[in-house]
Amino acid sequence: MLDLVIRDADVVDGTGAPAYRADVVVDGGRIVSIVKEAAAAGCQRPTACRELDAEGLVLAPGFIDMHAHSDLALLRDPDHSAKAAQGVTLEVIGQDGLSYAPVDDRTLAEVRRAITGWNGHGDDIDFTWRSVGEYLDRLDHGFDGEGIAVNAAYLIPQGTVRMLAVGWEDREATPAELDRMRRLVADGLREGAVGMSSGLTYTPGMYAKDAELTELCRVVAAHGGYYCPHHRSYGAGALEAYEEMVALTREAGCPLHLAHATMNFGVNKGRAPQLLALLDEALAGGADISLDTYPYTPGCTTLVAMLPSWASEGGPEAILARLRDDATAERIRHHMEVVGADGCHGVPIEWDTIEISGVSEPGLAPYVGRTVRQSADERGETPWHTARRLLVEDRLGPTILQHVGHEENVRAIMRHPVHTGGSDGILRGDKPHPRAYGTFPHYLGRYVRELGVLSLEECVAHLTGRPAARLRLPDRGIVREGNRADLVLFDPATVAAGSTFEAPRTLPTGIPYVLVDGRFVIEDGRRTDVLAGRAVRREPTG
Repeated sequence: MLDLVIRDADVVDGTGAPAYRADVVVDGGRIVSIVKEAAAAGCQRPTACRELDAEGLVLAPGFIDMHAHSDLALLRDPDHSAKAAQGVTLEVIGQDGLSYAPVDDRTLAEVRRAITGWNGHGDDIDFTWRSVGEYLDRLDHGFDGEGIAVNAAYLIPQGTVRMLAVGWEDREATPAELDRMRRLVADGLREGAVGMSSGLTYTPGMYAKDAELTELCRVVAAHGGYYCPHHRSYGAGALEAYEEMVALTREAGCPLHLAHATMNFGVNKGRAPQLLALLDEALAGGADISLDTYPYTPGCTTLVAMLPSWASEGGPEAILARLRDDATAERIRHHMEVVGADGCHGVPIEWDTIEISGVSEPGLAPYVGRTVRQSADERGETPWHTARRLLVEDRLGPTILQHVGHEENVRAIMRHPVHTGGSDGILRGDKPHPRAYGTFPHYLGRYVRELGVLSLEECVAHLTGRPAARLRLPDRGIVREGNRADLVLFDPATVAAGSTFEAPRTLPTGIPYVLVDGRFVIEDGRRTDVLAGRAVRREPTG
């Protein structure tokens, strides 16, 4: 007997084609048969050990989160309902140029400090790996050798690679250091990474000049990967930063995927059409470009990321030393509030847009959920005094929501044919961004059903088939015979994000079933104990 037949589903297959009604048969983790309009045709209907009545439900490929920060969460939380309950069956991690492989003992300690705000310090994690391949093996084994909640693909983090080869200095790499970086990137791709990421407003990755990035992108292209930059500005100079990435990757012959491709801050209000025109021109000229966004206006990052890059040179301990020195701290304040620090995308910081979303020290919890300006006013001090104290006392740990986006830009960008979905979800903190728990049902509920910005078939393609094509995973992202049975069933009339800014960890509604590798990770709307996720390694071409 076959494992499962899903009866009378409205199949939205991930290609953008119109929905159709079918019985879908799953066996051995694969889709083995699709019988269209089975009941109406009066044919012999397939049978299986289990039959699931999907009347009124849409069957789609599992959603692919093209920008996730679950690098440690996948190893910390076997439940991982934040993503599983959304219908996410694959996350792309190693984002923004900073993650935990490849490392040595020194850089592991440094990167853990640098991105505490994203993932916590990791005291509860056994860091048994050092290479990319060892990290992917660790994901495969997951919990007690069983695996992890959902699948994961990995991008080699360029900032971590530079940390290994060059350190935290703001200077050009020597020829020998560049050669080492090339080898590290090539090794990671051979070990199964799908590409390389950068965080070009984060240290030390931002210290790399275009020539250095181009050389690394040549390696990525030679191994069949893609480049995913968090580029140099999302504020003042955003369009120039996009142009820079397009030109750089075209020179390198490397596919480009633009991370959280937003147009934020007041200087970019209404300017999404200019970005899309830039992309259309490059695509017409033969460029290979895609992008991801989340369906919300605020951003989310760490408070330390707002500092000017010169204040971050040398790594976490050097940053703290500068913050403790009154004269240097005053220079930092001037750059942030008057000049416009590169960490804040060249825009003078507006403290009433910076909301503290998480801290490491319990004693600082009263700051969470309030803007820096609100807390400063309550304490009768300047916003910089409050921010500086938070950074020092929480040892660079605070995460923030940054309320600087524009709804018209969000809608325009999500309509573009190369758009894909990415949550950019930071799961840590007392009050995380609701996108971590709600991105995918929010697309379906808000932007499909309520607003009609995308049709259902278009939206599903943006969340499944297009990301799978970017990842070069031919057996995922489409409901097709022979493909892996990573599937989601949802009610198009009720699917919605439960998460809000007030209650960000509320799970979505209208998603009763999610399968990873043909096994139910969500059943009747509840998380099972199945751990069917694994590291997804793409075979390199070089």
